[in-house]
Amino acid sequence: MLKNLEKRIQENNGFAAKLLDIFIVVNLAFLALDVYIAHSINAFGHAAEWVPFYFSLFASILLVPTVLTGRKRWKNWFRIGIGWGSIVVGILGMLYHLNSHFFSDLTLKNLVYAAPFVAPLAFTGVGLLLLMNGMIYDSELEWAQWVVFLAGLGWCGNFLLSVLDHAQNGFFNTSEWLPVLTSAMAIGCLTTLFILPYKPSFLKFCVGVLGINMIVGFAGLLFHFAADLHAPGMKITDRFIYGAPLFAPLLFPNLSLLALLGIWRLPSAT
Repeated sequence: MLKNLEKRIQENNGFAAKLLDIFIVVNLAFLALDVYIAHSINAFGHAAEWVPFYFSLFASILLVPTVLTGRKRWKNWFRIGIGWGSIVVGILGMLYHLNSHFFSDLTLKNLVYAAPFVAPLAFTGVGLLLLMNGMIYDSELEWAQWVVFLAGLGWCGNFLLSVLDHAQNGFFNTSEWLPVLTSAMAIGCLTTLFILPYKPSFLKFCVGVLGINMIVGFAGLLFHFAADLHAPGMKITDRFIYGAPLFAPLLFPNLSLLALLGIWRLPSAT
C-alpha cells in the first residue's frame, strides 16, 4: 500500500497539482507569521504556543524542494510526514484554544472572547490538501471535488471567524456584516457545487461570488489596517498586535483562490 502511495505521489506532477503545492507552501509560511502575531498577544505565555510557529516555518522550508525540483522518494516522505503533522497540530490547537475558557464555562461570551477555536484548523486543512494532492491525480474528477470540498470547509471556518471576531465589538459598524453575508454565500455555492451536478452557468455564478469575496477581503484588510493605525493610546506595534487582526481578511482571497482552482479543474476532469 505504501509503495503504491509513493508511486502515485511521484507520478502526480500535473500543472494543477503544482499550483496546489505552491498554495500549500505559501499558506504554511504565512501561518508562521500569523501565529507569531496572534500568540504575541500573551507573549507566548505557554511553551506549547511555539509549536505551530516552528512547525509551519520549517514545514514550508522543507516542502520547497518538492515544488522546485520534483518529487523524489525521500522528499515524498517529508510530504506525508508534514501532512499528518499539520493535521495533528491543527486538531490539538483547536482543543487547546477551546480549553482556554470555553470548556471551563460553556457560555456564548467565552466562545466569543476566548482564543478563536477554529483558527488552528487551518493547519488541518493544509495537511489534508497536502496528502490529497499526493494520492490523487489532478486530472481526475475526485481531485477537483476534494479541492472544492476542503475549500468549502475552509469557508465554514471563515464564516465562524467573521461572526465571532466582529461580535467582540457588537458589529459596531454595519459594514462588518458584509463578510458574514459573502462568506455564507460562498459556503452555499460550494456546497451546491459539491452535492449537485454542476452546470456551466452555475460555475460562472460561483466564480462571481468568489470574486466578490476577494474584493471584500482586500477591502477588509484596508479597514483593519486603518483601524489599527489610528487606535488611540498605544505604541504602533501594539496597535497591530492587540487591535483588529490585520491578516484575517486575507482568508477571503486565499480561500477564493483555492476554490477557483477546484472549479477550474471540474469541467476538464475525468
